[in-house]
Formats: sequence, structure tokens, C-alpha cells
Amino acid sequence: MKCGIVGLPNVGKSTLFNCLSNAKAQSANYPFCTIEPNLGTVSVPDERLFELEKLVNPERVLPAVVEIVDIAGLVKGASKGEGLGNQFLANIRECEAIIHVLRCFDNGNIIHVEGSVDPLRDKEIIDIELQLKDLETVEKAIDKAKKFLKSGKKEDIAKHDMLLKLQKFLEEGKNAREFPILESDAEALDDIQLLTKKPVLYVCNVDEDGLKNGNPWIEKIQSMAAAEKAESVVIAAQIEADINELESFEERQMFLEELGMTEPGINRLIRKAYDLLKLQTYFTAGVKEVRAWTIGQGWTAPQAAGVIHTDFEKGFIRAEVIKYQDFITYGSESKVKEAGKLSVEGKEYMVKDGDIMHFRFNV
Repeated sequence: MKCGIVGLPNVGKSTLFNCLSNAKAQSANYPFCTIEPNLGTVSVPDERLFELEKLVNPERVLPAVVEIVDIAGLVKGASKGEGLGNQFLANIRECEAIIHVLRCFDNGNIIHVEGSVDPLRDKEIIDIELQLKDLETVEKAIDKAKKFLKSGKKEDIAKHDMLLKLQKFLEEGKNAREFPILESDAEALDDIQLLTKKPVLYVCNVDEDGLKNGNPWIEKIQSMAAAEKAESVVIAAQIEADINELESFEERQMFLEELGMTEPGINRLIRKAYDLLKLQTYFTAGVKEVRAWTIGQGWTAPQAAGVIHTDFEKGFIRAEVIKYQDFITYGSESKVKEAGKLSVEGKEYMVKDGDIMHFRFNV
């Protein structure tokens, strides 16, 4: 499950990616600096891990992770192959969600590919390119669906009708994620893998003044995101880069306090990206390690066990489950058991975020 960082050239994508992943993607003041997509595995900040570490005192602690891809900057005409368009669109298709970076600051020293700062216009440029590519995809799907109309099957007729409505919807300059869909059509829509169907998180990249005092561009992006039922977050990518350069935890905390921040902005961004991908965390806690495991929302206990090892899923017998808050309250597994707060769950159990789990299996 990957999030792709997208945006026009020179909006701060690679600077942000460097902060997220500590991978040093090239960051320079000219378009197409990023050509090959950079892939970073990012740790998900989770205070619960620190609390568990205090109680269990393990040999090591391993956080959950999410993959972030820094994708080449897109320009007008990308849907027709302009710039690095074809490559950009292929890279974004491989991601499950989009982190859309929008430049919300003025700086004469950093050129803007469109000649001026206007994040709503920039957002529209990328939307249009993705919509045009999606229209191509839908047109091909309509041609294919026509061949099945002769069968007279209700589902074939319904699919063709849905695609025609979707085509009109995209032609009106709307994104597929806003398309009203019947449950019966959901699978057919998922099959064609539309770019504008992917969930999106808008990142307002600001300067220090924008971070402290806000600015009109932020307000416009937040209003736009709310209208789309999408999330938005305000980040100062250059400041995050400066924080990353500080060597000690104490120095970073002092810097954050001066800015009126309790934690780096990228922590909030990572958590929002995790939610955007519909991911959640369960824990295993023992003296060898305390570990956060990444699973999808709505996964069953055997599916969650399979993340540790496929044998755990194949030979699943049961899961012993402790709620995170119960573990914190009672302080140890033995005391949780004494209090009758440990539950034994079977194959149908839906794992909850924060569950502390121990699996019994037999292969």
C-alpha cells in the first residue's frame, strides 16, 4: 500500500519526501529534477509504542510503516505525454492514494513553472490531466462493454449505462472519487483503476509566516478540500527539513517550541496518509520486541496473523486479544488475565486498532 506525492514542479515535493523518509531525493530549483520515482519506507509515529515499551522493557521496538513515493512533477499536457507525463501517470497508477502538494507561499528565488503562485490553479492543472487520462480509460471500457450488450444480461447493460454516466461526469471536470456509485457498480468501477478515484490528501506547503499566521491560500485550499470531503494539512517543508538537520532530540524540541509546535508537521502528515490508505495498527508485545503491525481496516484475526507469517494465517487456531487501554491500566499481561480482560477470539474476529494480540496456530 503506497501513497504517491504529486504536484507541479518546484512545489516542494522532494523536500517533503526527504523529511518523510530520510532518503535524500535530489531537490533542486528546476523542473523535472525528480525523474525516477523515489520510494521511501516511512515509520508511523505512534505514542502507544512508547507506553508499551515502558511497561514491557523489550530488546527492541519496531513501528508500523507506510510506503511513500516521490513522483516526477507534472505539467500541462501530461495526459498526452508532455514533459514526463506518461511516466508520471504510470507511477501514480501504482499508488493506492495521493498526497497532493500545493505551493502556498511566495518566494522570488524559487521559480514557479506557471509563473505565479496560485494553488487552486495548480490543483486544477493536475486534476484536468488526470481526468483526461481517466476519460481515455473510460472510453476504452465503454467500447469493450458495448460488445457484451448483445447478451441482454442486466449486469452488462447496467455496466454500460454506468460507464456512460461516468464519462459525462468526467467531461464536466469532476473527479471519479466524487461520482455517485451504486454498490452493484462498485466492482466494475474498481476494475478500470481510475486515477481520480484514488483518495487524496492536500498538503499546503507554506513558509514560516504562513505556518505561524496562516494565509489566504491555505483558507482556499481548506475550503476546497472540505467541499470534496477530502483531508488537508499545513506543512512548512523547508522548516521540516531544518528540523531534520538538528542532531539531538532536545534541539528539535526547542526549535518546535519556538515555532509553537508540539511535534513535527510530518508526524501529522504520516498519520493522515496512514488513515487515507485505510490502514490500522495492532501490536505484539514481548521481551524480545514490541512491534506495531500494519493491516487494513476491517481485517479478520487470521488475515492479521498472516502479516507476521503466512503459516500463522494458514494454521490459525485462535487469537488472544488485550485492548491497549487495558494493558496500560493493569500494567502487564498477567495482571490483565487476572482481571479477566484477556479475550480469546476465533476466525471471524475483526481486529480493532490498538489491539495487542498473540496468535495460536498449527501447521
